[in-house]
Amino acid sequence: MKDNWYLVFAIALLSSFVMSLFLTGVMRRLALRWQFLDHPGERKVHETPIPVMGGVAICVTFYAIILTAVFAVRFAGRFGDEWLMTQVLVPLGENATTKLTGVLAGGLLIFLLGVLDDHKTLSPEVKLAGQIAAAAVLVISGMRIEMFILRNVWISAAVTILWVLALTNAMNFLDNMDGLSGGISVIAALSFFLAVQPYDQYLVRILLMVFAGSVAGFLYHNVNPAKIFMGDAGAMFCGYMLATVAIMGTFHVPGTPSPIAVAAPLLALSVPLFDITSVVYIRWRKGESIMKGDKRHFSHRLVRLGMSPSQAVQFIFLVGAVSGLGSTLLPKVGNRGTLIILAQTVGVYLLIVLLMNARNRPGEDTAP
Repeated sequence: MKDNWYLVFAIALLSSFVMSLFLTGVMRRLALRWQFLDHPGERKVHETPIPVMGGVAICVTFYAIILTAVFAVRFAGRFGDEWLMTQVLVPLGENATTKLTGVLAGGLLIFLLGVLDDHKTLSPEVKLAGQIAAAAVLVISGMRIEMFILRNVWISAAVTILWVLALTNAMNFLDNMDGLSGGISVIAALSFFLAVQPYDQYLVRILLMVFAGSVAGFLYHNVNPAKIFMGDAGAMFCGYMLATVAIMGTFHVPGTPSPIAVAAPLLALSVPLFDITSVVYIRWRKGESIMKGDKRHFSHRLVRLGMSPSQAVQFIFLVGAVSGLGSTLLPKVGNRGTLIILAQTVGVYLLIVLLMNARNRPGEDTAP
């Protein structure tokens, strides 16, 4: 078993992909039967009603595979394979079971909040309260961002909640074109898989593979032209899980060449962070509510530059992949190499901002 972890990772990825692929098709048929549809609107790019239960397939697949794996590990531990149980739970430290329960409970709460919002649009205040509750569950279970200066429990808890809120909403904001949010979720998960240290973080890497497979199976049905949407249930769940894995994973350990390697999650998730930052800036500058939907997102601005929606999504995938590759190198290079990678990533986004602003005429929205 000790020498076959990559086989385990491959099985986790493949089994979740196949299950999600099947369940997404089932959810599409059920959504059509129950008329659970996303209708065209002023701020939407699709022109016909689209089923919106893809998030259910993602979440059900993820929990089914993860809970099966947890029970299998417990079963193995009960019958003498203590090494397996110990190694899988090592990354969570003390109270590992409580922490894992908090991760799964918070994810379920976010998912249910999204289902309610898909079925009956919730006010921004209610959604925010639900997101804070889910992040609080995570913190109460013992999962917090703890690095360098964040030793105070209250500061650490506040930063953790803000991080989860930012990523949950960033992925929801990014879900504005066929395949976009799902594709970036898969790219970020694979980047995390390569970046986490030390490499015996088995639980974290299994979570990442199951998550990537669950989203990839849905993505098969969601690429342009989309046959089904993930909805807020899927998009917020993706954001929550990516934010949580970033907290669970270790990107800097004693002996790592550079402590700045802790910035790896920022690079892997730079696309949704750039999108939400630029959109919030534009709305704030114009005196509008930052929660009000519009067509000022990264993808929409690329379309206004002349790209088709498919080309805009492919362009963003490429940006996400380039940034993600940089994140995988941070734990392996020294301070100088880390600063070069960070500067290179910042340069990529500055080039994008310059490109957008160069094509904007007076009176049009500009990126920050």
